[in-house]
Amino acid sequence: MRMNRSFSDRHGYGPRDAEITVREDAPEDLRFAVAQIATAAGMSPKTIRNVVCQVMLVAPDRNNWSDYPNIWEEVLGLLQGCEWFKVYDIAEALWRSLQYQDENQSVFQDELNRCFREKGIGWELKNPDGIIFRGGETFTATTGEASKVLKESGRSVAANEIHEALADISRRPFPDRTGAIQHAIAALECTARDVTGKPNATLGALLSRLDLPEPLNTAVEKLWGFASDRARHLREGQNVDDLEAELIVSVACAVSVFLVKKKEC
Repeated sequence: MRMNRSFSDRHGYGPRDAEITVREDAPEDLRFAVAQIATAAGMSPKTIRNVVCQVMLVAPDRNNWSDYPNIWEEVLGLLQGCEWFKVYDIAEALWRSLQYQDENQSVFQDELNRCFREKGIGWELKNPDGIIFRGGETFTATTGEASKVLKESGRSVAANEIHEALADISRRPFPDRTGAIQHAIAALECTARDVTGKPNATLGALLSRLDLPEPLNTAVEKLWGFASDRARHLREGQNVDDLEAELIVSVACAVSVFLVKKKEC
C-alpha cells in the first residue's frame, strides 16, 4: 500500500475528466509535471537528466553538480525548450527506465495518466504499449473492456485486432484512421466467425446468423456498410475524422463484447 496517498485518493474524490483539447502539443503544465512525477516515482534529478539528455541527444551541463537547484533547473529548462513530441518521448523513456521497480513504475504511470485526464490531454500511458491515443470516456472504457473480454475468452486474434486499431489511431503525426476502422471491424468479424462456427464467412454474410435484437442488427449492418465505404473501398474526398473513427471502433468493440457474453450465457 502506498503510504503517501493524498486525501482525495484515500477518500475517492476527484475532478471529472476534462474535455480533450490537446493532442499535438505539450502544455507547460505537462512539461513540468513529467519531471515532478519522475521525482515522485523515486528518481533523482541526476537520473532524470540522464534520461532526458539521452532522448534529446544533448550533453548534460558539466557545471551542474548539485541535484537542487542546479540539475533540477537544467532538467526543467530542457523540458520547457524541446519539441512537443519529445516531451512524450521523455515521459515514456522515464517510465520504461523504472521497469524493474514495479511500485515506482506504477506511481509514474498512474500520476501521468491523472495529469492527462485533468489537463484534457488525449493520450494515455498503458503497459506495455507506452503512450497511446485516448478518446473520450466511452471510447476508453469500451476498447479496454473489449480487449480484456476477448483475451480472457481465448479470442487472442480478435484481441490483437483491437490492439492494432489502437496503435493505428495513435500513430502520429498522421493517425491511420482507416486502418483503425479496418482492424476494429476485423475484430468484430473474427468474433462473429467464432461464435457462429463459420470460420471463413465475411461479417456481411454472418449478420443474419448473429441473432442480434432489433434494431441492433440493422445498426451493425450499417456499421459494416460505413466501414466498407469509408475504410476498405477508399475514394478521393472521403476522409474519416477522429470522432468518426472513435465511433466505429467503439461500436465494433461493444458488439464484440456483446457477442462473446451472449455466447457464454
